[in-house]
Parts: sequence; structure tokens; C-alpha cells
Amino acid sequence: MKRENFDSLPPVAVEFLNYYSVIRNSSELTVNEYANDLSTFFKYIKIIRGLVDKETPFDKINISDISLDLISSVTLNDAYMYLTYCKINRNNNERTRSRKVSTLRAFYKYLSVQKKILKDNPLQELESPRIKKALPKYLTLDESLSLLNSVDGKFKERDYCIITLFLNCGLRLSELVSLNLSDIRTNNTLTVTGKGNKERTIYLNDACVDAINAYLPVRPVDGVKDKDALFISRQKGRISPKTVQYVVKSTLEKAGLADRALSTHKLRHTAATLMYQHGNVDVLAIKEILGHENLNTTQIYTHIVDEQLKNAAESNPLSNVKAPRSPKIESIKTEDSDE
Repeated sequence: MKRENFDSLPPVAVEFLNYYSVIRNSSELTVNEYANDLSTFFKYIKIIRGLVDKETPFDKINISDISLDLISSVTLNDAYMYLTYCKINRNNNERTRSRKVSTLRAFYKYLSVQKKILKDNPLQELESPRIKKALPKYLTLDESLSLLNSVDGKFKERDYCIITLFLNCGLRLSELVSLNLSDIRTNNTLTVTGKGNKERTIYLNDACVDAINAYLPVRPVDGVKDKDALFISRQKGRISPKTVQYVVKSTLEKAGLADRALSTHKLRHTAATLMYQHGNVDVLAIKEILGHENLNTTQIYTHIVDEQLKNAAESNPLSNVKAPRSPKIESIKTEDSDE
């Protein structure tokens, strides 16, 4: 849901979104996700309370008239029923449902703590679905080189620079499209604005500096709408996330890697994995490079190496050879036996 569509939400929800945008300094993506989650939740509540005609399509349900009385009447059981609905009827996976839990908990905490509209928070004990911990997908060193060598086309300098920054700096997609010319410093560092508008400094290695220097001379200047944007689209505007995703997807196809279900975020995983595996980079340093708040998020890359060591041991051709067993001895008789 885009900001211009927030008027379809009840006023108190708009106040909540503005609070997270202005006071909590949440990213536009986070605020939009909150808006979408609340929209779905309010529509569901109107349905189970019998406040909407059964023939009305879900996306046509009006929620601008949601009252504070209806919001305060929500119970913990309502929330769990809603999560069941999201899983069965909307095919939401555990990560999406977990985000919806975060949205509801944040909204009701806002109503009870910041606004003090609710005396008690009915969703304070709402639990998130357990998320399966899976090792992140990533490219090997050889696959990464193949990907870089597969870049071509009219915008090859731009696209090569994009993929180089992904693979070397571990940027998020939102961070890459937000890069400005002014973010590149003369000391070969890059100022990146991450989640929650938090800035961090990334040091550019020779590959990144070379890729940027190759791109800047061909970067459009005349008619550019956002003159400070680093990466420019065909329409002379700041490059969009969808365009970057297309660039990465098409280049993966050219490299013969289309069947790996890879994405821009997997290139971020690749950067971290290559630094840890081949660069002997400390996990704390990787945490700072990636902009993680929690070290536990970064430590998944150490598990990748552990898993590889386990697989290496199991793939040894001698791994299934069993040790010879001596015949089972029932008893041992000696000359000193009483028998």
C-alpha cells in the first residue's frame, strides 16, 4: 500500500504509521508493510464480526470506518484465528505471518503505551510462528566470477557496477537503489543508508573502485531527473528495485545459473559467505559491513562453513567403510579357572 492510499485506513492507523515513519524513523518499506498488514487484519475483523456483506470481494471491503470500539474488542484468540486464516486462505508462509504478528503487536502497543487509548493490550502475549532456520543460498567463488563475466548489453558498465557492489559490499536491494553520487567519498568509502535510516560506512576495494570509475563516464547526465542518483534508469530516473532485479535475473540466466532460485538478496549472502570463507574476515566485521543489528543474524554464515565441513567429511570415499569386528566371545577360560 502506497502512502497516498493510507486514507483508506482508519485515522488511528494512519497516526500509527506516521509515528513509525517520523518518530521511530522506520523505512518507507517497513511503513508500507505495516499498512498492508493492518489493512488485511481490519478487513478480516469486519468479516468475522459480520460487518460486511458476504458477497463483497475482500479487496473491496471498506475499512476507513473502523472504530476504536471495534479495534479494542479484538482478543488474543481473534489474532490467532487471523493467523490461521493467513496461513490457510492466503498461503502466507511463516516469515510473512511472523511479520504480521510484529505489525499487530506494534500497533496495539502504540494504542496502549503511546496513545493510552487502551487500558490493557490484548495482543501483548501474541506469539510469532516458529521460523525454520535454513542456510542461506549463495554463489560459489567460481559462480560469482561467471556471473560478472556474463554482464553485457547497452548498460553493461552500469550493470557490472551494480553486481560488483552486491558481491563485494553485501548491499541490500533498497540500499543499492538509494545510493547517490555524494555517497562516494574521495577516500574510497561509501556511505550506505540501511534499515531504520541508519548510516554505515563501507570501504570500497579495488574491484568496486574500478567498476565505479568505468561506469561514471557513461552515466547519463543530460535530462536526468535525479541528478544525485548513482544508478540511472533507461528513462533517466533513479533506477528502480524492479529494474535491478531484472538485471540480476537476466545476468544469472546468461551465466547458466537460472535454476538456482537466486536473487539480489542471495548476492548479499554471497558477499558475506565469500568474505568469511576466503577472506578470513571476522564475523563481527561482517556484521558491521552488512549492517546487522544482532550478531545472531550474522552467525548464520559460520554455520555455512560448518555444514560444508560436515558434507566434506561425509563425501570422503572411505566414509562408509566399517571397522572389522571381532567374533563375539561368550566366555574366557583360563588355567586359573575354578571349573
